[in-house]
Amino acid sequence: MKVAYLSTFYPFRGGIAQFNQNLISEFAIHHDTRAYTFTTQYPDFLFPGKSQFVENSDDKPTIVADRILSTVNPLSYFSAASKINKFAPDILLTKFWIPFLAPSLGTTARFIGKSTTKIAILDNVIPHERRIGDMALIKYFLSGFDAFVTMSESVKNDLLSFRPNANFILTPHPLYDHFGEKLPKSEARLKLGINDDKKVLLFFGFIRKYKGLDLLIEAMSKLGDEYHLIIAGEPYESYTEYADIINKHNLSNRVTEMIRFISDDDVRLLFSAADVCVLPYRSATQSGIVGISYHFDLPLVATNVGGLSEMIEPYQTGIMTQDVSANGIANAVKDYFSRDLEAMTLNIAKYKAEAKWSTLTQKIIELYNQSKSKRL
Repeated sequence: MKVAYLSTFYPFRGGIAQFNQNLISEFAIHHDTRAYTFTTQYPDFLFPGKSQFVENSDDKPTIVADRILSTVNPLSYFSAASKINKFAPDILLTKFWIPFLAPSLGTTARFIGKSTTKIAILDNVIPHERRIGDMALIKYFLSGFDAFVTMSESVKNDLLSFRPNANFILTPHPLYDHFGEKLPKSEARLKLGINDDKKVLLFFGFIRKYKGLDLLIEAMSKLGDEYHLIIAGEPYESYTEYADIINKHNLSNRVTEMIRFISDDDVRLLFSAADVCVLPYRSATQSGIVGISYHFDLPLVATNVGGLSEMIEPYQTGIMTQDVSANGIANAVKDYFSRDLEAMTLNIAKYKAEAKWSTLTQKIIELYNQSKSKRL
């Protein structure tokens, strides 16, 4: 089978590019694959981070994508489709997480040959931060595809609100397993300058308002001195608000800050040092952070928003709070440390058994076969 994948890949960085690399690598074991990515993903004025690209020191993947599509050049939509059509794939995969991508990906998909089944993997349908015109862009994108992969009930429901008869699957988000093995906790903490007797909370990932870092910092002010917080991630907005809260509560000696894009080597260090990963989100669909945390056998404390409970509660691998506030998060953290943490860690194995890249590829092939039979 021929599988083409058009999305963000190396040299672009971030969790979505890592997801795509893992998935195309799994497909490549048994299938003829081609990866395609952007020449321009976001114009600089639309990208709030420091850089869209990997560092020169980062390892180059074994499968390197052909850069064929500019989101801001409509002529490239047609040339990209032409290049993909020459490969003549059975399946065209893409990934959707923001309406800005709808014109480029949606138009390219419309010019792919009819013999190709077009499948979109949906991180989000409706974005966390909405803008005028989003609904029209989402509708345009979704109407260009034959089938869909969802990884949470909330995304599935959003899809069905636009396309009630959509052909789709709902499947767990696979684990990110390319970060290496867990380090001894004492070794990781020594490198970070954190005492072994601390209860260490980890906030990891891009820093955006909907992710609730301000609530977690406020929660730290309600917890005792035995608690220590690691903040690790690149801001998509000014970090001043968060620094001010830390200073207001005199928390600087209880907070380790790595306010930058986190390299793969540092990912292993951070998750090895922590006792729990905290997702204090105001809104969510699913989260790739859960997959990273489970890879390192690290339970979670999370707010019960979006699809987070689907990844945590059924497996008894953490604590959920209905109260999306500093008090609610602080109480959930206290509750977590009163539980049998070893049992939670053992329960993560249940999720690991289901959330494999090979399972996702097999389900996508089944979706392809189902979609193809409906089109005949």
